[in-house]
Amino acid sequence: MPTDVIMPQLGESIFEGTITKWLKKAGDAVEKDEPLFEISTDKVDAEIPSPVAGVLSEIKVPEGATVGVNTVVAVVSEIGEAVPAGPVPAPAAAGLAAARDEAQASEAAKAEAASGEISGGTDVVMPQLGESIFEGTITKWLKKAGEMVEKDEPLFEISTDKVDAEIPAPVAGMLSEIKVPAGATVGINTVVAVIGGTAAGPAQVKVAEAAPAQAAQGPGGGADSVPNPAAATPAVPAAAANGGERLRSSPLVRRMARDNNLDLGQIAGTGSEGRITKGDVLRHLSEHGPGGAGVPAATRTAGATTGPAGATASATADATLPGQVVPLTKMRAIIAERMAQSMQISPHVHEVFKVDMTRIVRVREREKGRFERENGVKLTYMPFIAAAAIEALHKFPIVNASLKDGFIHYHPHIDLGIAVALEWGLIVPVVKQAEERSFLGLARAIADLAERARGKKLKPDEASGSTFTLTNSGIFGDEFGTPIINQPESAILAIGGLKKEAVVLTDAEGNDTIAIRSMQHFCLGFDHRIIDGADGGRFMSEFKKTLEGWDREIG
Repeated sequence: MPTDVIMPQLGESIFEGTITKWLKKAGDAVEKDEPLFEISTDKVDAEIPSPVAGVLSEIKVPEGATVGVNTVVAVVSEIGEAVPAGPVPAPAAAGLAAARDEAQASEAAKAEAASGEISGGTDVVMPQLGESIFEGTITKWLKKAGEMVEKDEPLFEISTDKVDAEIPAPVAGMLSEIKVPAGATVGINTVVAVIGGTAAGPAQVKVAEAAPAQAAQGPGGGADSVPNPAAATPAVPAAAANGGERLRSSPLVRRMARDNNLDLGQIAGTGSEGRITKGDVLRHLSEHGPGGAGVPAATRTAGATTGPAGATASATADATLPGQVVPLTKMRAIIAERMAQSMQISPHVHEVFKVDMTRIVRVREREKGRFERENGVKLTYMPFIAAAAIEALHKFPIVNASLKDGFIHYHPHIDLGIAVALEWGLIVPVVKQAEERSFLGLARAIADLAERARGKKLKPDEASGSTFTLTNSGIFGDEFGTPIINQPESAILAIGGLKKEAVVLTDAEGNDTIAIRSMQHFCLGFDHRIIDGADGGRFMSEFKKTLEGWDREIG
């Protein structure tokens, strides 16, 4: 028996989709859940799987066409059934009528579901996965409404500016309501689902859905409005490159470009027929940053020649010119707000110490080859600095404390934040209970967290909850920086650049000599409400003593 394949609805406000590529041809055999075609919508680019196993007997909608949700785009028949011959037909009025009928049926189903409100139960909220993260996109529901879930069982997947993560169920029970569909972006603490509870009417489970016909109507449209037949023709790109070349991209890609001040004409498209994909934008951001230059439109091809650093061989142009006025991205706006809040909350004091790192440099140079061979992780300076900071925090716990509601909270553990600079912002992954880790354990944890932070692979609790933070501006050549405290912490340590200097050394007899030493500045920023200058000085003296007199095994 033939099975219709429809244009799916991937978000509450999504009412149409563009078929960008067919992954199978008419007559090909397909397996159930095997990717069948690619679509692009306002919010999502996705591969759509086959609903059943069989033969793709008919393709009703060609590549490049935009149709309403619930439109039949193909037919999959059982193996052995007749396969229609002839060319692939374009969407016709019958297809649009079917879309209207499906939309009306969807409206009726939605109205029926609305009659049974869920009362009680446990709300599932969009979590906050980092200090500067303020919204998240639900990329996939791992459970369906009506299914049973266990406590801590993965419930849905989300993507944020900095982290991709699976979010577990807060309690065990039945997933009685999904309030936010896959593809939707909502603010933190928004209720996205309900577990448990009872239905006040005939409906027992509810799933959020859009009203395709209503969303598609234009000015003066009624409830029976359907997508305009012109929408069945290939979508007109929103922008064009120099020389009249059309730019193919999804609304999601164009929104990402707007948020990051990017010129799509400067980005090489690797999708079908040069289409610019989400991956192309992310790759461009990783190489050039927001507003960064890219590949000129005249050379915008998927196979652009690249040099040793992966940059395009042709000339580039700056997308932001002097005299322009551009808005803050949402990420920059939230960072600005948090930094201003920290300066208002905490009276900042900074103390700078210069540390002789020569002994550390020699240990690292001597041991780095063996360390990496035996342990599978590179030996950097960060675990040395982290270990010295942990030692000083252990002796002076006030620097690891927080002020809250008029009380000083001495934390039971040292949860060490390590600031990681990303091409699109900043994140602070956390080494939990760092005081319990060996040097090797610290090195592994720091390397692992930094790598996963750059790949947006951190778990939710790995990007929050730090009690003291290290930030390394020295990698950019700074002598030292005066950092802003990461609230609600009370102190932060900035790492300056490591440089060789001529230093006066005095021996036991008081004789002075000049020697070339590896020197590094460290700046402690602290909240003067609970940490006095003397406390800060003692902390930094202990930190300096540990590094200059390093005598520990490194594993």
